Amino acid sequence: MYSHILVPVSFDDDRNAEAAIDVAKKLVATGGKVTLFHVMEQIPRYAVQYIPDGFHDDAQKAILVALAEMTSGFEKANSVVVDGHSGRTILDWAEEHDVDCVVIASHRPGMQDYFLGSTASQVVRHAKCAVHVIR
Repeated sequence: MYSHILVPVSFDDDRNAEAAIDVAKKLVATGGKVTLFHVMEQIPRYAVQYIPDGFHDDAQKAILVALAEMTSGFEKANSVVVDGHSGRTILDWAEEHDVDCVVIASHRPGMQDYFLGSTASQVVRHAKCAVHVIR
């Protein structure tokens, strides 16, 4: 059992966040905590001018609400939304906050993933803690 589990949540259709949360419920130790985590990728500079004022803050608030709804059923859980690059941000946050397990949902890898790599594969290759991948 793990004392601090990080569950990165992507709202993409091909990621099964619910399954990752279910696995985290089974793996967390009594008294342990689970952090549901979402990374907001930066909008490219050329596209910023097309985004309405306040969009980022409104999106962040909506994501926090969605994550908070997913925390039911946990004894100790919290929700975190940060800006950054998904793979690197997950790894850095996990190390800085003494995470001992990451439970991450992944899609079935396609040819592009073998050249560029997916977020889940980056986390698996570089995490300094246990990683459970859900497909």
